[in-house]
Amino acid sequence: MTAASGYAPNRTLPLRVEIVRQFKRRRTLGMFALLLALPWILVIAFQIGPQSSSQGQSALRMSDLATQSGLNFAAFVLSVSASFLLVVAVALFCGDTVASEANWSSLRYLLAAPIPRDRLLRQKLVVALGYSAAAVICLPLMGLLAGTLAFGWDDITVPGTGETIPALDVLPRFGIVIGYALVSQLVVAALAFLISTMTDSPLGAVGGAVGLWIVSTILQAVEALGVLREFLPTFWNTAWTDALVPELDWSGMAKGASVSITYAAILIAVAFRRFRRKDVVS
Repeated sequence: MTAASGYAPNRTLPLRVEIVRQFKRRRTLGMFALLLALPWILVIAFQIGPQSSSQGQSALRMSDLATQSGLNFAAFVLSVSASFLLVVAVALFCGDTVASEANWSSLRYLLAAPIPRDRLLRQKLVVALGYSAAAVICLPLMGLLAGTLAFGWDDITVPGTGETIPALDVLPRFGIVIGYALVSQLVVAALAFLISTMTDSPLGAVGGAVGLWIVSTILQAVEALGVLREFLPTFWNTAWTDALVPELDWSGMAKGASVSITYAAILIAVAFRRFRRKDVVS
């Protein structure tokens, strides 16, 4: 059989079309509204709450140092969000891609357009990862803006030790922090995307990815697992704090990045392999 005149597989489902479609979704706008509002909510909470008067080591927790400077506050915002809120955001953007089309009974019509299956998955994955990256980036940046306006621009105080690092020296490292946060969320993105190709329920894809992430978090607290815990995707989730110490330590972030990228590559490969053979009836 010959292709229809003018048909070009590599021109089907342009990225700009998928970007606009996903941007108009209420869950996209709602999630970004929440992420952008959270730092300001935390600022208000610190402003109206009683000021901590604790001294010594207990006063060197990240939460106690959040009001010391905008950089400290941004680090605090990321620390309280990375383990759940950002996980939910990334799972939402990546888990709602294919499953939502199946849920609306539009998936088979997209494939009948015809859009090659690999291209359909690739376009949706690229857009989902783009929105996920925007979510991970906008939260700490808004935290930095809100913290600087509320608590001023000053040197960062290192949690635990109380040492200070000049703000201009820390600013490039903050880019490393955000970059590592992006890499650590790749597992969530890939897992949600895989489940999205296996179910007609967007909520099931999102909930499945978040649930498995929670299970991994629980397992990493089981010390009896020993070194096996280091192979859990959540074990290195806070390794970005090594970038905010006087002597930058790459070891934890390197291990965490390798684990995250490996899991993500395997999960995405399985998603593509499975979807190629899937009988799409919805």
